[in-house]
Amino acid sequence: MTITASVTFSSDAGQANGYVARPGKGTPGVIVLQEWWGLVPHIKDVAGRFAAQGYVALAPDLYHGKSTVEAAEAEHLMKGLDWGRAAKEIAGAVRHLRQSEGATRVGVVGFCMGGALTIIAATQPGVDAYVSFYGFPPAGAAPVEKITAPGLIFFGEQEEFFSVPNAKAFAEAQRKRGYLAEVIVYPGAGHAFFNDTRPEAYRKDAANDAWRRTLDHFGRHLRVG
Repeated sequence: MTITASVTFSSDAGQANGYVARPGKGTPGVIVLQEWWGLVPHIKDVAGRFAAQGYVALAPDLYHGKSTVEAAEAEHLMKGLDWGRAAKEIAGAVRHLRQSEGATRVGVVGFCMGGALTIIAATQPGVDAYVSFYGFPPAGAAPVEKITAPGLIFFGEQEEFFSVPNAKAFAEAQRKRGYLAEVIVYPGAGHAFFNDTRPEAYRKDAANDAWRRTLDHFGRHLRVG
């Protein structure tokens, strides 16, 4: 039975908060990173889906209590985000899963803005695998050459916000260095194809396939040792 709760944890940027879904102690952990809307019900639902699969899932509240359903406000919130602080809070969330929730290994998954933050998080210690949904940091924003964890990056072919070519170039460079990285692009899908609360963007077939691949990826890399 999944147990959900608000949680407070420490980070190098100070105290942080989030939402946790727990299936039990001693399981792998997954950090779930929000879209630009904030810590909305969709992200909490995704955390619950991971808990139902046997992961303790923690979604940090990177906007510190703010969220919106309006695109203009979401853009304002994202532009106001302190990305350095967010990265420190995500690192704190990773430590919290290990030290307080009993997570044996930790993966990171994120959507849109959270997808870009997922790549940034993967440059930091303690991340064993990552999956980014339609998000990738701009060139020079993070030392992506430090990433050694295996990763997947999903896009729709009609992506309008992030650079699919940059993500593909990164994945190719990773493979040349001997690290697993793959970019999957879904025909007929656009940005936010996984978000089933947005019917104008949601694409069921692409979302289901990406979820299957995500669970397989985390299953292979987090349920070991």
